[in-house]
Amino acid sequence: MEFRYHLAGIGGVGMSALAQALIDQGAAVSGSDRLLDAGDETDVLRRLREQGVALFKQDGSGVGEASRLVVSTAVETDNPEIRAATERGTPIVHRAEQLAEITRGRRLIAVAGTCGKSTVTAMTGWILQEAGLDPMVVNGAEITGWMTGGRIGSVRKGQGEWCVVEVDESDKSLTVFKPEIAVITNASADHFGLDETLALFDAFRKNVTGVLIDGIHENDKPGAIVAEGWGSRFRWQGVDFTLPMPGVHNVQNAWHAARLATLAGVAPEIASRGLATFPGVERRLQRHGFCNHAAVIDDYAHNPEKLAAAWQTVAACHAPVAAVWRPHGFGPLRKMLPQLVEMFPRVMRPGDQLFLLPVYDAGGTADRGVNSETLATALVAKGVPCHVVPTLDAAHDALRDASRHAGALLILGARDPGLPRLARRLVM
Repeated sequence: MEFRYHLAGIGGVGMSALAQALIDQGAAVSGSDRLLDAGDETDVLRRLREQGVALFKQDGSGVGEASRLVVSTAVETDNPEIRAATERGTPIVHRAEQLAEITRGRRLIAVAGTCGKSTVTAMTGWILQEAGLDPMVVNGAEITGWMTGGRIGSVRKGQGEWCVVEVDESDKSLTVFKPEIAVITNASADHFGLDETLALFDAFRKNVTGVLIDGIHENDKPGAIVAEGWGSRFRWQGVDFTLPMPGVHNVQNAWHAARLATLAGVAPEIASRGLATFPGVERRLQRHGFCNHAAVIDDYAHNPEKLAAAWQTVAACHAPVAAVWRPHGFGPLRKMLPQLVEMFPRVMRPGDQLFLLPVYDAGGTADRGVNSETLATALVAKGVPCHVVPTLDAAHDALRDASRHAGALLILGARDPGLPRLARRLVM
């Protein structure tokens, strides 16, 4: 019988990337997703199906004769897939453990941190590619230049000795990796409190067998930083770097990537040439066009630091800003609420508007006591022009109305596949 991997929640960013990596190894793959239960076959699910992945509703029927069930922390223990696998005696492994298994035999570069890791992973992989090292890359976001031939663009197949992987602190799974080279970009409260996050990164440090770039404790920074318009530049190791992406935070991301690449043997001059051609990352300050005269920009930002960086970067080029944000979970919103109530009044300027969608609800047993209305009430009390919009259609109408006066329409949030669709719809 053919060995088959069955991935629960295969449409998510991490699981779809793992599915593509398994396909690249010639493995048989099937999967389930709650979106299929709701009759929503996303573009990612379509691309997987077209590559031969059998897709099922998340009712346990897809486990069938699978040799292994792969799950993420988002899949709860009473999920029908887990029940079916347990009844059949099918081995169950975590997504990160499966990914670590795939990377064995390669020289591993791991990118960790609360913010910026998807962009740093993409930039590092791109530099190694342009340097001719043919890396394997598994990322948490799609790279524009790798979305060809119906592939999931968060994965580069690669036959070289190096593998670049984004590792995740949100479920503590980063500790299963033992990289030769690694970076911790930064640390802040997001999925956990700051103390717990710092302890988690301390545990990760101990697994690095070679060189660790520690963005938490270092005080160095690149020189001659300029971030203006929709681009930025800096100087490092006597070499000028030009990046076709805006924002000081992307300078920091590029600097991390350049250093990782040089540790893998790439000369700084080659790294500079690679970054100059970097095509960008899906849903990372991604420009889609215009609605009336307002630029439509989509970003995955979902915690206070990322939201502030996206807002301030866009506002420096297009003002005023009208934005919609969907919190990606009830637990994270509860933890981040004090920081969000401080951040939005700080970054918003006269004429800016904020629309909040309901929290993205993936089901389960989450405490729903703190929600978008809670945040909106707190922000309005601070004088922030904030409104809750009940649906994506209502968000579309609100942003289209705001486009008559705004310089930019900013779509923010993680997990919900409706957000990038909203961005595309606004420019139609």
